[in-house]
Amino acid sequence: MEQNISHILLSEEQIQTRVKELAAELSVEYAGKNPIFVGVLKGVVMFYADFLKNFNGLCEMDFMWISSYSGTSSGSMVVRKDVSVDLKGRHVVILEDIFDTGSSLQYTYEHLLAKEPASLKICTLLDKPEGRKPGITVKADYTGFAIPNEFVVGYGLDFNEHFRNLPFVGVLKPEVYQDK
Repeated sequence: MEQNISHILLSEEQIQTRVKELAAELSVEYAGKNPIFVGVLKGVVMFYADFLKNFNGLCEMDFMWISSYSGTSSGSMVVRKDVSVDLKGRHVVILEDIFDTGSSLQYTYEHLLAKEPASLKICTLLDKPEGRKPGITVKADYTGFAIPNEFVVGYGLDFNEHFRNLPFVGVLKPEVYQDK
């Protein structure tokens, strides 16, 4: 599996250090507010678990599953699983693995905003600003790492459901995903 990686972009240690910093920052901001952390499946699972292990305070967990990727970005949105709790009047934080084209995050943000939360913020592990589609207006409130416009896998990120279990974020060799 690792022979398909051209190079490691972020080591396991770098990721864990930054996740702890993000959790500490949000622990202070949401002290006494009992936020709901909404993870966007499937890619967020590793980040979500590590983040919540380091969040210090009362909080609730929920998930959404929005499909927009099949190999490379397809751009179409399908809600496969919606949140299961009422968000009206609650403090909500979307936890996302990667803010790339922005299409799915924009859709998720607008979908959750319609549920009338008291506040709605976005925390993304990875931000790939060069990959953003024109017209995307949503912005990340908290970012782990800004990364270059490369095809990354690992730490929850996949190509055709593979490579999610790598403990680091690596750049996939083009020959693995081109013409597939």
